[in-house]
Amino acid sequence: MAEGQIRKALSGYYYVYQNGELIQCRGRGVFRNRGESPLVGDFVDYTKEGESDGYIMKIHPRMNELVRPPIANVDQAILVFSVKEPDFNTILLDRFLVVLESFRVNPIICLTKMDLLDEEERVKLTKYIDDYKSIGYEIIETYKNDKTLLERLQPVLEGKTSVLAGQSGVGKSTLLNTLLPELKLQTSDISHSLGRGKHTTRHVELIEVCGGLLADTPGFSSFDFDTIEKEELTSCFPEFERLSEGCKFRGCLHIKEPKCAVKGALEREEVPSYRYEHYQQFLQEILDRKPRY
Repeated sequence: MAEGQIRKALSGYYYVYQNGELIQCRGRGVFRNRGESPLVGDFVDYTKEGESDGYIMKIHPRMNELVRPPIANVDQAILVFSVKEPDFNTILLDRFLVVLESFRVNPIICLTKMDLLDEEERVKLTKYIDDYKSIGYEIIETYKNDKTLLERLQPVLEGKTSVLAGQSGVGKSTLLNTLLPELKLQTSDISHSLGRGKHTTRHVELIEVCGGLLADTPGFSSFDFDTIEKEELTSCFPEFERLSEGCKFRGCLHIKEPKCAVKGALEREEVPSYRYEHYQQFLQEILDRKPRY
């Protein structure tokens, strides 16, 4: 029995990495019987059958697991958002942040196309950047032909398992090209090279980059709140979670309750009003969700 990590899953096979080699494994039937499924990112025990084949015998406990894409033990997500073409979108960013916080995945915000902003737009964006930094989020700003990008991303990626997420058209492929120059491809070809062309099987794969592991996640362009309960939403807004310790009622939802510390901070303009508006909107989505049986 040996221990390794699943780096790729494709067509019913799991490719387990250990000591520089990939072992093509099948999952044992016992996993199906228990309703379990090995995921890319899982640490597993496996037995070898021959030189490069084997069976997964045991899945180690997970730090976390994402549903879309199906991947486990993620440390952080690099959220790629353009500031123009398409314009910077705080409500979409907050959706991403809330879902990642719920999975206990650390978000890092990567802003692309900074060079397209005029002075007025730059001033407006700086306010947003300051807001998110004050909450505690790390922000990386990128420009066209940015020669320092790889150097700045190296310490961010090193020793971590990261997912790359963002809408199409925001510069995600350009970022991938910077991180994986060995592909030597046009940006439009990159998703195809990773097995994500329109007519290829979608799969998740962890690729070694900058001393860490990176998964590109094509379906990671929008989020819903299926797995978040109304009582959990506050904890997905870090600045609200810190403030909520001062609320009169435990489990305060910060809507109509008296002596609410979050609403007090809002009135004093200590939290951005758009973040509170997004919180209200997301809470309503959760309250309107059809019950699951």
